[in-house]
Amino acid sequence: MKKLSFISLAFAAIGAVACSDGSVKYNVSGSGAPEDGKTVYLIDGINSERIDSAVVAGGAFQLKGKAPKDALLNVNIDGSNWFFLLFNDGEPVTLNAADNSLTGSELNDKVTECDLWIYEQMSHLSELGNKLTELSEKVPQTDPEFQTLLQQYRTDNLAFRKGLTDKLEANMDNLLPVAFAREAFSLIGVDKVREIVAAADTPFGTHPVVTGLLKQVDEEEARMKEMQERAQAIIGQKFLDLEEPDPDGNVHKLSEYLGQGNWVLVDFWASWCGPCKAEMPNVVEVYKKYHAKGFEIVGLSFDRQKEAWVQAIKDWEMPWIHLSDLKQWQTVASDTYAVKAIPDNILVDPEGTIVARGLRGDDLKAKLAEIFV
Repeated sequence: MKKLSFISLAFAAIGAVACSDGSVKYNVSGSGAPEDGKTVYLIDGINSERIDSAVVAGGAFQLKGKAPKDALLNVNIDGSNWFFLLFNDGEPVTLNAADNSLTGSELNDKVTECDLWIYEQMSHLSELGNKLTELSEKVPQTDPEFQTLLQQYRTDNLAFRKGLTDKLEANMDNLLPVAFAREAFSLIGVDKVREIVAAADTPFGTHPVVTGLLKQVDEEEARMKEMQERAQAIIGQKFLDLEEPDPDGNVHKLSEYLGQGNWVLVDFWASWCGPCKAEMPNVVEVYKKYHAKGFEIVGLSFDRQKEAWVQAIKDWEMPWIHLSDLKQWQTVASDTYAVKAIPDNILVDPEGTIVARGLRGDDLKAKLAEIFV
């Protein structure tokens, strides 16, 4: 189906007759292709490698060969953003590029039905989202018309998520959920997936894609834990120096401002960060209240676009020091200070020692009130 961000990998089928080398024959017949001469690709759904191709003639094409048993095969016509999902279960598949339909085995029919349903639901939600964006430019968000449309979006979104969750949970005895494995992780929850994997010898729970995704989750959780430990470990330590340009392009080091006799809040933020924008009035308030008493702020932006960065400094009324290498999450500050999410900050004492981290709202106000009694 269309490569919407919500739609993910599909994988294996069962019940096929394997060739002697463990592979399964595939036979894909297509019609309704919009343009002769276009190349049609058969793609491995796990590693995205092209494993076969054919050229459209008379609106039709055919792909024949062998691929690993239980593999997902995606079919894509060059220039199209639609990817047909099919399980290589040894049964012939017929697809129509004119209406994105696919028929084959019972499993492949169910996957296609679910795939098209997801696309229909996502298109509807996308349309509502666009309407909300357009309306927000004309009326305030408190306007009754906006609130009504917003409630419709929320209601329809919840209905979609529940509908898909029900479909996935009702098919845990077959491979349909594997076709939408990431959705299963998101909607059912990682803990529930772990229960399924541990409790039963199901096609979903034993599939290598699912166990592979669990491994990725475990690795990510370990990485996040390590970053959290690093983030907290710097409290009580001297600040780590780095250098970045200011809005005029002049490069500065943190050591120009830290350890120079002032209390300094190093603020990690970005113009595209909604929570940063929501928190900024609190930061502005404490800056105005304590700046004359020896309080400074150095903003380290996680922006990529200079124009957006500079405009936010102006619009959000942030009259302090600003630096950014405009590398977003690849910024030097991210690794140096183990920043895993923004907004974030560190508070540095006049001697250059980090005394606190992640102070926001009332916690930030209370800490500074304690310092500047």
